[in-house]
Amino acid sequence: MGQIRHGSATTTHAVRAAIQRSQASLAALSEEFGINPKTVAKWRKRQSVEDQKTDPKEPRSTVLSETDEAMIVAFRRHTLLPLDDCLYALQASIPYLTRSALHRCLQRHGISRLPDMEGDKPRRQRFKRYPIGFFHLDIAEVQTAEGKLYLFVAIDRTSKFAVTQLVEKADRKTAWEFLEHLLSIIPYRIHTILTDNGIQFADQPRNRNTAWSRPMRFDMICEAHGIEHRLTKPNHPWTNGQVERMNRTIKEATVKRFHYDSHEQLRTHLNDFMAAYNFGRRLKTLSGLTPYEYVCKIWTSEPERFIINPTHQTPGPNT
Repeated sequence: MGQIRHGSATTTHAVRAAIQRSQASLAALSEEFGINPKTVAKWRKRQSVEDQKTDPKEPRSTVLSETDEAMIVAFRRHTLLPLDDCLYALQASIPYLTRSALHRCLQRHGISRLPDMEGDKPRRQRFKRYPIGFFHLDIAEVQTAEGKLYLFVAIDRTSKFAVTQLVEKADRKTAWEFLEHLLSIIPYRIHTILTDNGIQFADQPRNRNTAWSRPMRFDMICEAHGIEHRLTKPNHPWTNGQVERMNRTIKEATVKRFHYDSHEQLRTHLNDFMAAYNFGRRLKTLSGLTPYEYVCKIWTSEPERFIINPTHQTPGPNT
């Protein structure tokens, strides 16, 4: 094979070897080969004719300090979070941290790839894309020292904006009251709602389309607002997986982590968590935006979907 030289090289391996063997002066060799005397001196001192690496001997960042890199490495090793989640969490402490700088830092320290977990990972199927306004609804049970409560949760399939409400009973009345609460909060039009087959949302399958069946208030509200009410297939809870996952997220941040002496303590903490989620938590699926920022982004491109300007709902000192 032919010699592969550096793009800026002015000598070949043969010329370099001749320089190292020759006893002539630097000026004479420079004139003979038509190169700079400094180049002749450089190759005369070397023992090899191969190009050397031009990378720094100790690679380091031009943006991050040693303290920043130590913080990044410790955070990654402790949390084992993916790249984007590390970026969003660390930017609060290192505001000039970029995704590329973080990736290079992890590469330098040999932790750019997370360890593989045991077992084969199932192949994920992408959700069908819908415009904002497709909500998943579900009910979860939570406990405080005072007893049991029921948590209604609704999350937008596209914007990930979520709404919750704690109630003492999970019946048809509280279900349609939560629906009205949802409609009063969301600044854009809801076109579809997906629920399971619970009695709070629909008649049992054996009672549907019979002589004694009657319209439910929940469906009447949906119809009045032009909303399509869809039901999951019986015994297929994964169909409503987005809200099931949101239920788990809320429980892990509240009742599974803290003890509440009263229902009011739980309500207060839940409201704080939902505000932090909707207005402060940046999500990878939204390209690093918060649910609220994503809603505002859609407002600028598709204002016809909105009832009110979402920027009017920005939380502030008086909210």
